[in-house]
Amino acid sequence: MRLLELAKNLVADEHGILRSQGSRSLSYPEDGNAICFAVEDKSFWFRHRNECIVEAVKRFPPDGPILDVGGGNGYVTRRLLDERFEAVLLEPGDVGAYNGKVKRGIPEVICSTLGDANLPDASLHAIGCFDVLEHIESDVSFLRSIQRLLKPGGMLYATVPAHQWLWSMSDVSAGHYRRYSHRSISSALGDGFDLLFFTHFFGALAMPLFLIKSLPFRFGLAKPARTIAKIESEHGANVGVKGGKFALALILLQWFLQRELKMIRQGKSRSLGSSCLFVARKR
Repeated sequence: MRLLELAKNLVADEHGILRSQGSRSLSYPEDGNAICFAVEDKSFWFRHRNECIVEAVKRFPPDGPILDVGGGNGYVTRRLLDERFEAVLLEPGDVGAYNGKVKRGIPEVICSTLGDANLPDASLHAIGCFDVLEHIESDVSFLRSIQRLLKPGGMLYATVPAHQWLWSMSDVSAGHYRRYSHRSISSALGDGFDLLFFTHFFGALAMPLFLIKSLPFRFGLAKPARTIAKIESEHGANVGVKGGKFALALILLQWFLQRELKMIRQGKSRSLGSSCLFVARKR
């Protein structure tokens, strides 16, 4: 992608990570990338999200490289590369950028916010924002900046948390500003994009999360808890330790997720799920 030729504010460090000279202020936990890196490779949630993203990208392929904005440890970027798409990781956190470059072997990694990278207008073929928009206070302004950076006909691939009625302590702890619906996504995209595809996913999780997390939060019974053990449990990463009933529950969940993945592969949408996936094209 030759980002050094595009960017005016990037300098390579000793690992080959391109770094901006700007400041970074994020609504994201300081230990977020480290915690995610500990569970990503064993998590059914991260794995299924990747499968859904890949199917959407295959159905609506880009004309060039995908810039994975706010891509954390490069979990999605690495999968896109493995699927033979060109992809570049842009991550403002030092830990995530290092993990992506050194531990996941992603060739091009930028440690910067999108704004601080100072990329030229109409210079990018495609941008991915996977669980990023909810961390941006002004998501509309952020989407306008994405529109400005994309070439005409450039693609935007994104996932976001779904349904405001699923708001819980998990959203507060993660630094979210909102959850989304088809209507709110369409409104935020405005006239600059055509919304090509929209669906909810993780349909099997929506009602359990409402009962276990959202309702207790509404009644003031939820407490913040971001321990590795708790997150591993929620993501099924310690299934070997839990065994028995927990393993059977995951098998049943996988059956539902495979049905959901088939729908996305066929271009079908569903109206219920704890996350949204959408594809938009710059007009």
